[in-house]
Amino acid sequence: MSITLKVGDKAPAFSCSNENNETVSLKDFKNQKLVLYFYPKDDTPGCTAEACDLRDHYTSFQQAGFQILGVSPDTAAKHQKFIAKYNLPFSLLADVNHEVAEAYGVWAEKSMYGKKYMGILRTTFVIDEKGKISQIIEKVDTKNHSKQLI
Repeated sequence: MSITLKVGDKAPAFSCSNENNETVSLKDFKNQKLVLYFYPKDDTPGCTAEACDLRDHYTSFQQAGFQILGVSPDTAAKHQKFIAKYNLPFSLLADVNHEVAEAYGVWAEKSMYGKKYMGILRTTFVIDEKGKISQIIEKVDTKNHSKQLI
């Protein structure tokens, strides 16, 4: 399975709980620009670098009119710890059943050390005010992700 969404496509609707067990939906961001980034796991080196880079440039994103939302299969409780540990100013969705990841085509077979498993393909979608995908980044540079976006 690979990402079938393209720039210009309507972003798939979703509803998922965040770190506070509040339901967050794509429609909550109507008339706003959204950076929706999918990452494999809280508190791992690459995912931490990516989250901290977005945190460090958060003001620039806000000034440009963007909201940021991270998505991983971790639980709300793990997200709370990750947010607290790194002082993240944005919400993380607990996509434990990987429904959001599947809707965006980023839940796929991966392999590490010859072992195959299902997991998140680290991917970022930029969604415009009309709910259309304006950018897709599949080769995320975790330490410089904001530069790829801004």
